[in-house]
Amino acid sequence: MPGFDFSNYNRNAALHARGVPLPKATSTGTTIVGCIFDGGVVIAADTRATSGPIVADKNCEKLHYIAPQIWCAGAGTAADTEFTTSLISSQLELHSLSTDRKPRVVTCMTMLKQHLFRYQGHIGAYLVVAGVDPTGTHLFTVHAHGSTDKLPYVTMGSGSLAAMSVFETQWKGSLTEQDAVNLCSEAIQAGIFNDLGSGSNVDVAIITKDKTTLKRNHIKPNERSKKLKSYAFERGTTAVLKEKIITKKELGRFVDIEEVEPEGEKMDVDT
Repeated sequence: MPGFDFSNYNRNAALHARGVPLPKATSTGTTIVGCIFDGGVVIAADTRATSGPIVADKNCEKLHYIAPQIWCAGAGTAADTEFTTSLISSQLELHSLSTDRKPRVVTCMTMLKQHLFRYQGHIGAYLVVAGVDPTGTHLFTVHAHGSTDKLPYVTMGSGSLAAMSVFETQWKGSLTEQDAVNLCSEAIQAGIFNDLGSGSNVDVAIITKDKTTLKRNHIKPNERSKKLKSYAFERGTTAVLKEKIITKKELGRFVDIEEVEPEGEKMDVDT
């Protein structure tokens, strides 16, 4: 059967009982947010992908397509968010064809939570699901273990606390589309500048009943600027105190290859 293998669970529990430490969970770095406005919903994300202390990708795309009016922002393991959303998108399309109606956001959320719960958090996908369907505008969060929330504004990822501080102080019950875009963008920038796992640019997706607008690199707060000074020094800037030139022909006088002892054991040669 395909999937994860849990046959070593009892072994790991026995080792832990004997004092062997269990492997620690790896924290992931991302800031993703969502916010409902009058007539639709906005989701946004930063574009930094990390591999431990290394920035693996400065312009990673974390907004994933599910259906024409349903999109998803993903935090956690990049491969898990990419393939999980792609899998559910395919299943939702088949479901839509078999029922002959537009896919519902709550159906997408249910498929995601059932899939993630089945693997007990071993799929590291933390998702913000947003969309508009015939029943209205919806915004959900789906955690890796399968738990979900439905709120008017949400944040996830390592920069979620910084982003939530922006929503808690500036969100109001009735927002226009531009107000929601500005609020989500400011929340993502709070994560970018206050969380080491988040960085680079701001991606925004605006979903209404008529269309979905993806604004890739909507804000670039970390563009590389031109250096203030040139660090190319002219010849003669630094004084030369002593100069000695050795030609290629003279190298034999300084290093004799035959006199250098080989390191380690000699290689046996078949004769």
